[in-house]
Amino acid sequence: MIKFKIMMKKSVYLLIIIMALAVFFRLWQITSIPPGLYPDEAMNGNNASEALQTGEYKVFYPENNGREGLFANLEAISIKIFGNEPWALRLISAIFGILTVLGLYLLTKELFNNRTIALLASFFMATSFWHIMFSRIGFRAIMAPAFLVWSMWLLWRLLGDSVSKQTWRLSLQALLSGLLFGLGFHSYIAYRIAPLLLIPLFLILLKNKKIKPLIIFCLGVFIAVLPLLIFFTQNPQDFFGRTSQISIFSSESPIKELAINVFKTIGMFFWFGDANWRHNFAGAPELWLPVAILFLIGILIGIWKLFKNFSAASGMKIGNLYEKFTSPEFFLLLWIAVMLLPVVISSEGIPHALRAIIVIPPTMIFCALGLNWIIEKFKNWNEKQIIKFPNSQKQLLRIKKEVMVLLFVFLITVASFTFIQYFFKWAYNPDVYYAFNENYAKIGRYLNNTPQDIKKYVIINAGGVEVNNIPMPSQTIMFITNTFLPDKQKEKNIYYITEKKLDNFIEEAKNENNIQIIMLENNSELRQKLSDNIPGLYSYQDSSVLIQTK
Repeated sequence: MIKFKIMMKKSVYLLIIIMALAVFFRLWQITSIPPGLYPDEAMNGNNASEALQTGEYKVFYPENNGREGLFANLEAISIKIFGNEPWALRLISAIFGILTVLGLYLLTKELFNNRTIALLASFFMATSFWHIMFSRIGFRAIMAPAFLVWSMWLLWRLLGDSVSKQTWRLSLQALLSGLLFGLGFHSYIAYRIAPLLLIPLFLILLKNKKIKPLIIFCLGVFIAVLPLLIFFTQNPQDFFGRTSQISIFSSESPIKELAINVFKTIGMFFWFGDANWRHNFAGAPELWLPVAILFLIGILIGIWKLFKNFSAASGMKIGNLYEKFTSPEFFLLLWIAVMLLPVVISSEGIPHALRAIIVIPPTMIFCALGLNWIIEKFKNWNEKQIIKFPNSQKQLLRIKKEVMVLLFVFLITVASFTFIQYFFKWAYNPDVYYAFNENYAKIGRYLNNTPQDIKKYVIINAGGVEVNNIPMPSQTIMFITNTFLPDKQKEKNIYYITEKKLDNFIEEAKNENNIQIIMLENNSELRQKLSDNIPGLYSYQDSSVLIQTK
């Protein structure tokens, strides 16, 4: 009993350290890293700002190909407290990222009843470059693994709980699990395939005659999804979003595209990852090589145990066969296989770290299984050697301590590698500056420091999906200046001019006095055209800002 209590205390202390790491990696320098603000992030922020000003919090925002509204609505809380700052949007992502690390510990412990595996899984998640990346960007997809991890933890607890336990506790657990699972549908379009993960778990609930918890779980899911169901019933055109646009099934050879995508997606774990600087250290595998090796070991262990289960299941009753299909290893393999389907059937940007975000939790668990397997193999070898060579016990115990030190050094190295990779190599790479449109953010900050009584015209000379007839790149400036709504533009004297209306604007500007014109993209030809046609305009050192002096 004393030994158990000591182990419990150690586990708690280690979990606290891991959570501290998770918090550090997701919050340190969040006000400056990543730089700038990508227009997709800003679009969420503008919807949040609009909701704050109008009081209308939407379940779905149709702009920019459509997005579920939960994330933007949560960002509204942060904006209300901290203002229109890029980091205020990213703070919500960081919170979800931190919660996912804790949820993964609980889920892994429930799956394997092993604190070591649970601690290792949460450590790998806490220090994962892949997960840290999206925990510091204002994309709604970060909510998907969080909701899935927490809902699956509660659902797996239902599988283990006895029906004779307090009915109210089981019912509450089932309802909360269902609500969390249902909220996942408000996170990211790829989540919609997640119900396939429930099939084997439902079979076990049915076999164990846990009908009531199953019904309550489904009720929780229904309650959480109902607002979206109502919206999509009324607006069916918004249901698919960009799915049909980027599907391989619209290509000439879908089978060939699928095979290539599967190969690239597998490769993203080991040899070549997402090439987008917004998603990754461009081209680097999503897992550092030593961690990728552990992941491979874990996957092989899972496949081997699954094969053993299937072999043992031959000739069994159907009820026992169900149990074989609900082993933790099968569940995790199913999780990866199912949730990678939205990735491999898309035809854009493969490998794609963002679309694959929902498989990060099982990936980290497999990494933990791989390392735990090595640890257990060594422990068994060490114990056998002590029995076999009792006279060498001191030396063998010393070797055991040295290996434990080596394990500690390895874990420190994993964390250090991520720290250097993210906060030094990635954060200060010039490509990251442009990937997050820091040049647009600078314009927004400049406009905030310009006297309000001066008319300021922003020429959006960059293409993109239009929102309110203005291309998407404008969203960054609109968020930072809080000028998404027309009345705010008028209040702050900031107006947006598209290239289509440029000639009309030039004619009108000839009669203006004391104005400033800012080009979204610094273009020498456009600058010359504006200077030649609008009296009194000049630019300082050929900048994107033109000031009228007449």
